[in-house]
Order: sequence, then structure tokens, then C-alpha cells
Amino acid sequence: MSATLEITTTGWVVTIGLIVGLLALDLILAAIRPHAVGFKEAVTWSIFYVAVAIVFGLVFAAQVGGEYGSQYFAGYIVEKSLSVDNLFVFVIIMTTFAVPEEHQHKVLTFGIITALIMRAIFIVIGAALLQLFTFMFLIFGLLLIFTAIQLFRHRDENPSVEDNGLVKLTRRVLPLTDQYVGGKLFARIDGRRMATPLFVALIAIGSSDLLFALDSIPAVFGVTEEAYIVFVANAFALLGLRALYFLVKGLLDRLVYLSTGLALILAFIGVKLVLHYGHTLSDRVPVIHTNVSLVVILVVLAVTTIASLIKVRRDPAARAHPGSLRAHDEDPDRA
Repeated sequence: MSATLEITTTGWVVTIGLIVGLLALDLILAAIRPHAVGFKEAVTWSIFYVAVAIVFGLVFAAQVGGEYGSQYFAGYIVEKSLSVDNLFVFVIIMTTFAVPEEHQHKVLTFGIITALIMRAIFIVIGAALLQLFTFMFLIFGLLLIFTAIQLFRHRDENPSVEDNGLVKLTRRVLPLTDQYVGGKLFARIDGRRMATPLFVALIAIGSSDLLFALDSIPAVFGVTEEAYIVFVANAFALLGLRALYFLVKGLLDRLVYLSTGLALILAFIGVKLVLHYGHTLSDRVPVIHTNVSLVVILVVLAVTTIASLIKVRRDPAARAHPGSLRAHDEDPDRA
């Protein structure tokens, strides 16, 4: 492992300013012109965000060296691949709450901001724990392996939005209307201030992202121990999520083996963390280099995508599911 990465205060300020600026741009565009995002617009923004992430990575690597550059790109690819599973859940939430297309942009943008804030908190906590307690590598590794096993076991299921604890609490404590009042989160109906379905959808997306963060943060710490790299990898992966949603939401059903691929990636990174912990106890325990991790992740994603397309071609009725970490009594068919 290279010497600890040192990022100056100016570096942090510039990085956070760039991310906040991109988020503000997304939010302003959603607020001033609510509309259904078309394919061409989604492609343009998706290319833009991927290009920004790549340019940042190249500049970052030129400044701090190839080792840290590899860690950034490995972390970004891990987070980007896991974020596709987020998109499945987003589609389910938007469908469940019948969010009008012209308002989906706003819900996604606010949801991404919430997710970024929560993940920043988890990154600070995770980095502190790893510095204080070496055995946290073992804990994180076992957590990822357990998550991978659960995801594989329930790979053909959808998470239940109605079972979401925060959604249940929102329904219990707030007066709700079933009307979408423009793009408002709260509206006055018959003289009474009430939350709209848009607000409940936002709660569902934010709380779902909280659960995803519990898996994605340990996963990205599996390819780098640097909090800065973990943060920027998460941030740039999340920034492109809104555009990616509108780009691929009609194609997600084709990725029938995505959950299996993600389970393999999580299990691999979990094993990598366990080996890393073992290496701190004995030099005889092997470690997995970042470049090896990057190759394995890319190969798994490529094989998963190709196998999914072949499966759908042979069986057009096959449909993908995001997977769940626990079984549900009912699993609605996403026909």
C-alpha cells in the first residue's frame, strides 16, 4: 500500500464545490422546467457525467499517481455497478406511487442529494473505524459476504416498498393526500396542510438509498482505504444516476443476471477485505491488488450483461429483478 494520501483543504473545497455545483445544476434544471426526460436528453447527460468522472480520474491520477488513480476507477466502477441496482428500486418506487414523468426528475435529484449526504456520514464513520480498529476490515468483509449470500438467495425478488419502515411511519404520522399537486411536496387540501405522494416517494427513495449505503460503503472501502477516494467515487457515481435512470429504465428488465453479478462482486470484495485483515496478522496471508480487483469487477459485469442479453433473446418472457436481502410473503410480478 502506498503512503497515506494527503488532500489539502483547498483540494477538498474544490472537490466539494464541483460536486455541489453539478448537483445545483441538476436541481435548477428540474425546478425551472419540469418535463418528461426523453432518450436523447438522457443520453447527453449520461455521457456528460461519465466524461466528468473520467476526466476527474485522469487529472487525479496525474496529480497523485497511478496507484491511487486505479483505486479511484475501481471504486467508481463498483459504485456505478451497484447504483444500477438502485435504479431497479427507483423504477419500482416510481411505479408504486405513480409519480408523473415530469416530476420524476425532481424526486431523483432530491433523493440523490439525500443519499450523498448519508453516504458522506457513513464514509467518515467507516474511515474512522478502519483507522482505530483493524478488525473492522474483517467485519466489513463478513458483512459483504453475508449480503452477497442474501442477495443471491433472493435474486429473483423485488424489495417491498410498502414494508419500508420510514414509509410506514410517514403514512402513520402525516396527513396524506392521494393527489399530485403540481410538483409540491406539501399542499393545502380543503384547508388542511397535507403531504403529497411526491413526498412519500422521496422518503422511499431516500430510505432505500440508506440501505444501499450500508453495502456500498464497505464495498468501496474494499478497493481503497482512502476516505477522499471513497467520497469522490460515490459522488460521481451518484451524480450520473438521475440521467442513467431515464436512459435505461426501459432496458432494466433485460439484465436478468445483474443481481447474480452484483452478489459475486460483493462476495469477491468481502473475501478481499477478510484477506486484508488476515495479512495484518501474518505476511503469509495473500492480498488482492487493486488492479486485480478492477479486472475481476469488469469481467463479472461484462459476463453478466452478455449472459443476460443471451437469456432474454432465448426467453423473451424472462424479466430481471433487483433482488432483496430478505424474503417477502408476496413478490409482485413485474410483467
